[in-house]
Amino acid sequence: MKPESDSVVIIPTYNEAENAAAIIDAVLSLPHRMDVLIVDDGSPDGTAAIVKGKMDEHPGRVHIIERKGKLGLGTAYIAGFKWAIANKYDYIFEMDADFSHNPQDLLRLYAACHDEGADVSIGSRYITGVNVVNWPMSRVLMSYFASKYVQIITRLPIHDTTAGFVCYRRKVLETIELDKIRFKGYAFQIEMKFTASMLGFKVTEVPIIFTNRVLGVSKMNSGIFSEAVFGVIKLKLSSLFKKNTRTA
Repeated sequence: MKPESDSVVIIPTYNEAENAAAIIDAVLSLPHRMDVLIVDDGSPDGTAAIVKGKMDEHPGRVHIIERKGKLGLGTAYIAGFKWAIANKYDYIFEMDADFSHNPQDLLRLYAACHDEGADVSIGSRYITGVNVVNWPMSRVLMSYFASKYVQIITRLPIHDTTAGFVCYRRKVLETIELDKIRFKGYAFQIEMKFTASMLGFKVTEVPIIFTNRVLGVSKMNSGIFSEAVFGVIKLKLSSLFKKNTRTA
């Protein structure tokens, strides 16, 4: 049975008790109905309990996958993608829990796919310059030049290759072999965009303003960044030796 909504927003969480209720409410209040799937990695701060309270308030609109321990951002999204496919949502979103992505911009990502024909729409920090608020300059530079580096190595025509604010049509995620996605951090985002592009899907960018989190603690670390630096070389090399095709 298809859900009442054509859209679901997947939000991975780890220790997001300060943000969980507010981000769920913000998504549910949008004029276009979007359901929410939280993928929680065993948060010790009670995030899952807060989400379950919202499930009781909004039956059928809020869902949760509970995992034991921190298993990585990429595997959280893969679990969410498989759930969304099984539940027949047509538009499947990635979004952070900390309001660094404005929930109102979900409508613009949706329009890019639903109305304008994109298969993947990316909330882009860098397509119209550098639209980042309250990040330290060191992190702005790291993120910006990481995306430029990926562009150079992969030749992807995407300005914000590490973006984590994305809408996928279901057919994209059904076509990508999700179990073969290798990376877990920043490189996961790159690999998904690279694979979708290699498969011939239409990828577009929608300009957004990214705002650094106010509550909670950032999960970014140097290991995640290093994975992206070296992972993108592996991605490009492997693409030279295999042919990516899809059926219409």
